Amino acid sequence: MTKADIVNEISRSTGIDRAKVLGTVEKFMEIVKDSLAHGENVYLRGFGSFIVKTRSEKTARNISKNTTIIIPEHKIPAFKPSKSFMNDVK
Repeated sequence: MTKADIVNEISRSTGIDRAKVLGTVEKFMEIVKDSLAHGENVYLRGFGSFIVKTRSEKTARNISKNTTIIIPEHKIPAFKPSKSFMNDVK
């Protein structure tokens, strides 16, 4: 399912204009992205959490040059589904 499919489904089921639904979905994604960029987690009760995880520093190898490189500690976005979400998917 794509973003367009989601917008169409919400518009069809609620009767709200497609353009307004698209604007709302876009704003939601922008707010989640901005919150995660500032290190704030987003919690949606009954759905899940958008969280920021920290990957620790590690050593890797460049096999083509036969050298060792250090990958610094960095943050990545992640989604953790709620228990009810997981039970519905199972």
